[in-house]
Amino acid sequence: MPKPANFLPTDESAPAPARSPREPLLERPASRPAGIRALLRDLGAVYASNGVIGLVFSASGPIAVTLAVGAAGGLSQAEMASWVCGIFLSAGLATIVMSLLYRQPLGFAWSIPGTVLLGPSLQHLSFAEVVGAFFVSGVLVLALGATGVVRRIMAAIPMPIVMAMVAAVFLRFGTDIVSSTQANPVVAAPMVLVFVLLSAVPALGRKLPPVLGTLIAGIIAVAASGQFALDAAGGPVLATPVFTAPEFTWAAQLELVVPLAITVLIVQNGQGVAVLRAAGHQPPVNAFALASGGFSILNACFGAVSACVTGPTNALLTSSGEKHRHYTAAVVYGFLSLVFALLAPTLTRFMLATPEAFVLALGGIAMLKALQQAFVTAFATKFSLGALVTFVVTISGLDLFNIHAAFWGILFGYAASRLMERGDHASAAGQ
Repeated sequence: MPKPANFLPTDESAPAPARSPREPLLERPASRPAGIRALLRDLGAVYASNGVIGLVFSASGPIAVTLAVGAAGGLSQAEMASWVCGIFLSAGLATIVMSLLYRQPLGFAWSIPGTVLLGPSLQHLSFAEVVGAFFVSGVLVLALGATGVVRRIMAAIPMPIVMAMVAAVFLRFGTDIVSSTQANPVVAAPMVLVFVLLSAVPALGRKLPPVLGTLIAGIIAVAASGQFALDAAGGPVLATPVFTAPEFTWAAQLELVVPLAITVLIVQNGQGVAVLRAAGHQPPVNAFALASGGFSILNACFGAVSACVTGPTNALLTSSGEKHRHYTAAVVYGFLSLVFALLAPTLTRFMLATPEAFVLALGGIAMLKALQQAFVTAFATKFSLGALVTFVVTISGLDLFNIHAAFWGILFGYAASRLMERGDHASAAGQ
C-alpha cells in the first residue's frame, strides 16, 4: 500500500517516548505562539476550506445526534439551544487558544459517545441530575489531567493499537460514501466524481483542492436538485443560554461520571492524539486533559455534555496542506464555532435543512486520507495482533457498563498484545 504524503518515516509501532518525571505538568510549546501576523501569513484557501468543512461536519451529523438525544430526553427547545450554544462556545475558545499557543491544529468539540450514553439516562434521571454529573465528570477529568496520569497512559499504549481503534471508528465514514451515493445519487455522485477528478489530475488539484471542490460540487447539487428544506416555521435567531441548577445524586454520579470521563480521556482524546501524531504533530496530551476538564465544567453551566479533542475534526483539519500551516485551519474552525454558538438556533436549522447524503458524502470523502493512515499505521509493522483485536472489538459495538466500545477495544487489544506479542513489546522497550 502506498504511503500517504504525511506518513511519518519514524517507527510508529513503538509507544510514544516516556516523559521525564521532572517535565512540567503542561507541555511547553515547541515554538513561539502564533500571532495575528503569522496567522494571516500562513492562512490559505486550503486551510480555510478545511476549517469550514470541519465546522460543517460538526454542525450537521453530531448536532443531529445531540438534538435527537435531547428531544427523546424531554428537554425544552431553550435547553437544547443552550446545549448547542455551550458546546460550540467551548469548542471555539479551546481550539483558538490551544492552536495559537502550540502552533498546531488542536481542534476541540464535544463527546458524541458521551451524548449517546445520555439517552437512556434521561429516561429515568432528571436533567438537573444529569447536569450534576456533567459538573463532577469535568472536575474528575481536570483532576486526572493534573496528576499527569493521562500522559503516562497514552505513552504506554503502542500506536498501532490506538490507530486500530481509530480505523474502526472512522470506517463508517468510508462506507457512508457508498451508502449516500446509493441512497441519493443526485447529490452524492457529483461530489464523488469531482473528488476523483481533482485527485487524479494533479494540475487541477493544485488549482482547486479536491475536498474544497467536493464541497462546492455538493452545494451546487443540493441547490440544483431542490433538496434544501429549510423549516418555514422559523424560531429564535440568537442563542439564549439557560442555566440548569445541578442536583448531585448518587444514582446519576455512579451511572454517568466514570463513563463520561473515560469517553473523554481515552476514547475521544485518544483518537485526537493518534490522528494528530499520524499527521506529524506532537499534541500536548496532558494539556488536552486539563483543557477538556476545564471546558467541560464550562459546558455544564450551559447544560451541555463534556468537551474533548476529537479524531474526526482533527482529521479534517489536517487532511491537506503543509504541516506547519495546519493550525490556521483549526483557528478558522474555532472562529466559526464561536459564530455558531452565537447563532446556534438559526444555524442549527440551516444545517439540518441540507440532505443527509450531502453531509455523509462530504465527511466520508474528507476522512479518506485519515482512514488510510489509520490502517497503514495499525497493521503495517508490529503489534498487528493487538491492533486486530482492538479493531474487531471496537467495530463490534461492545457496550459494557455504559462505556463506549472503543475503550474496550483498546483494553482487550492491549491485553492480547501483552500476552501474545511479547517480542514486539520487548523490542519497543529496548529502543
